[in-house]
Amino acid sequence: TVARPLSRMLRRLLSCSSRIPVMPPCPGESPQAASQELSRRRQFSREHEAPFSAFLTDSFGRQHSYLRISLPEKCNLRCQYCMPEEGVPLTPKANLLTTEEMLTTKEILTLAWLFVKEGVEKIRLMGGEPLIQPDEVDIVAQLQRLEGLRTIGVTTNGINLARLLPQLRRAGLSAIKISLDTLVPAKFEFIVCRKGFHKVMEGIHKANEPGYNPVKVNCVVTRGLNEDELLDFVALIKGLPLDVAFIEYMPFDGNKWNFKKMEMLETVWQLWPELEKLSEQESRTAKAFKIPGFQGQISFIMSMSEHFCGTCNRLQITADGNLKVCLFGNSEELLRIIGAAVGRKKQQHAGMFSISQMKNWPMILIGG
Repeated sequence: TVARPLSRMLRRLLSCSSRIPVMPPCPGESPQAASQELSRRRQFSREHEAPFSAFLTDSFGRQHSYLRISLPEKCNLRCQYCMPEEGVPLTPKANLLTTEEMLTTKEILTLAWLFVKEGVEKIRLMGGEPLIQPDEVDIVAQLQRLEGLRTIGVTTNGINLARLLPQLRRAGLSAIKISLDTLVPAKFEFIVCRKGFHKVMEGIHKANEPGYNPVKVNCVVTRGLNEDELLDFVALIKGLPLDVAFIEYMPFDGNKWNFKKMEMLETVWQLWPELEKLSEQESRTAKAFKIPGFQGQISFIMSMSEHFCGTCNRLQITADGNLKVCLFGNSEELLRIIGAAVGRKKQQHAGMFSISQMKNWPMILIGG
């Protein structure tokens, strides 16, 4: 479900008010001093925690503390399950929450501030591909200054990660998720219609160096394409502290989904019967497992056949300012829109047979 665009109303509110605080960088402030100040404020927020916002609580009592923000719709890859073969009509630039001018920078940061003020503790920046956003590093740095925000993450295809990682780390990025569907360079080029496999692997290895624990790798498993690599991905975590998440292929416009289920867990279990199930956080989407002696772990995200809707705490702002609840002057006006959208969230999605027949956006326009 999609609420009406927030961006147009937000621009009108911002044009007539300066009351919404957007934190610029402090001149001369060292990264160490900024980090210490942020830790102090987050500790204060935890000790003086207020009841969770009614605006972000739906009619089933789910508290939405995790916000995903899509920056660009564009991507430097063309993954087959994300982008239809014929492409998609991109949203006009004037309707996007772009950040090329001060006003549109305020749009992203103001929305983030508003959600954090109401209880969001984790923000993940997505796309398209967020690391082609010209001021991605600056956005991370300013998000880091929001009181109450505990985690700033990014989901990336990894092509630009190795190059930008030192800047992102200094800016305050605290979680990294990388999409990678094959360990075979030729197959990588077939899936994404571009070169770049070695850049992605470089990004994965470098992300382990500064201590992101763990670096997460998302692998969309598709029958007849990469299901034969399941065990190769598991072998990867023997020497690397990764969390490799195998994701069930989901239906979006133009991606040729079918309902045949793959028994991914059973495939791994046959080779590693000592596989141990790990305890789950209530809102976690993945079922996690550990193999004794392996540095990393594996997870399974069964969005269709074993949905996790009952504990979903996620909201998504798309690149054109829409609020998608299933995958500021007078700020209360904007909060009413957000609150109404969250309140309409259904108990669960329609199920894998019905949902494949429903109209939905291509994945690239939603944000992975």
